[in-house]
Amino acid sequence: MNLDCVEKIAEAVLYEGYMLYPYRASAVKNQQRWNFGVLCPRSYSEQKNGSDAWMMQTECLVQANPSTRLNTEIRFLQIVNRSIGKLTHPLLELPSAGEPEFELVDKLVVGDRIFASWQEALEHKLNVPALPAAPSQSRESFFELPSKRELEPIRSQDDTIAGVIIREREMLSGSIEVDLKECRGGLIKATVRLRNLTTDEPSRHESRSLALMRSFVSAHTILGAEGGQFVSLLDPPQGFKELAAECANLGTWPVMVGEDGARDAMLSSPIFLYDYPQIAPESPGSLFDGTEIDEILSLRILTLTEEEKAEMRQSDERGRQILERTENMPPEQFMKLHGALRGLRPVIEEAQ
Repeated sequence: MNLDCVEKIAEAVLYEGYMLYPYRASAVKNQQRWNFGVLCPRSYSEQKNGSDAWMMQTECLVQANPSTRLNTEIRFLQIVNRSIGKLTHPLLELPSAGEPEFELVDKLVVGDRIFASWQEALEHKLNVPALPAAPSQSRESFFELPSKRELEPIRSQDDTIAGVIIREREMLSGSIEVDLKECRGGLIKATVRLRNLTTDEPSRHESRSLALMRSFVSAHTILGAEGGQFVSLLDPPQGFKELAAECANLGTWPVMVGEDGARDAMLSSPIFLYDYPQIAPESPGSLFDGTEIDEILSLRILTLTEEEKAEMRQSDERGRQILERTENMPPEQFMKLHGALRGLRPVIEEAQ
């Protein structure tokens, strides 16, 4: 398996829609992010009659032999609430026990820096131990991610602490079930189910924004077959079409991933992709914006005012990286973004 190729595509899926141009917390379209692959707590989903999913299912086919093993990795983002506190009295250091006295504010200006309340994301990767690709194999793993609250000092130019960044994330729990069944000799149907089993309080059910704090966001699955080969569900070979059509995928769709023609890895994504998706070699880095056009977005970033750039720089660490990369992009890179032709084939004139 070409891990580098798989990683690039998986990261693009993970952060698709994470933040949108103009990459500022104050932008209306960034007030609620991450619309793909959201698994809410089961209790919230049921209270909303299933309009928000709590379970994701992947089914695919694996051509296996007695030595084949199936590797499963689940990835998703967790929303982290970021608040800004203005200290009542400046401090040299934060107390070793307890918290300093502060007032929550929407925005805090310290020198030429702007700190704003917003949301961030914490990336999670969960691996299921390799399972022999044999008939009637099943394994369910349960996990729990603890809640956490932490404070980061905001220092003034004189090195005193003027404020704090408060990051809070809630406890998450869930399960990953891997089930293998034989379709016919040497052909296994692999089913992977990801469930959000986080307990949600009834008083929170009316607010989707609160439910999202206990949700799996941009959830997707990476499957690897050691010593085996996956069958494309988009373009199954003759003899596999009927079985491929019977695979039931809920909230996600598996495609072949890796080098063109490789069959040892699949990415099951909430975003519909084609087999062997690729990151354009001209792209200098992710811009997170859905159906992004690198050239247009890069040029528009350069048109932001200095005040807008300052907010973008302080809104999110990934936003800061986008800004710095774009501002330092050499002219020849913009020329590469202008356009490229691929997949051209010679036209053979028909004989007269």
